[in-house]
Amino acid sequence: MTNTILADIYRGYIACLNSQDWPRLGQFVAQDVHYNGERIGLSGYRSMLEEDFRAIPDLHFDIELLVSEPPRIASRLQFNCTPKGMLFGLAVNGRRVSFSENVFYQFTGERIAAVWSVIDKAAIAAQLTLK
Repeated sequence: MTNTILADIYRGYIACLNSQDWPRLGQFVAQDVHYNGERIGLSGYRSMLEEDFRAIPDLHFDIELLVSEPPRIASRLQFNCTPKGMLFGLAVNGRRVSFSENVFYQFTGERIAAVWSVIDKAAIAAQLTLK
């Protein structure tokens, strides 16, 4: 698989998330996907994403940086959103916040088999102390 093809697959995955097209999620994510070292499977991964959208109704994944080196993707995602209540243990309660996520994906074929994610919680906390 080429860098370009894998990057296109990843962009399709992000479009799937942004449209909340959950029936298509299995096109991009493996049945036995691991998240931060834990096997959660496709159903657990989908549940996690659905919960994210319940907590953050205006959630939108924006790719800020994308590096494709098959079978891996490294991405920096940017978020500018309004969580309803608690977010990562912080009382956001409807305030608009911006933060980033640095995430790495391991693909098996055309599907995501493993995800490692680090979210910049400190950026959220700093914004809440300013408001």
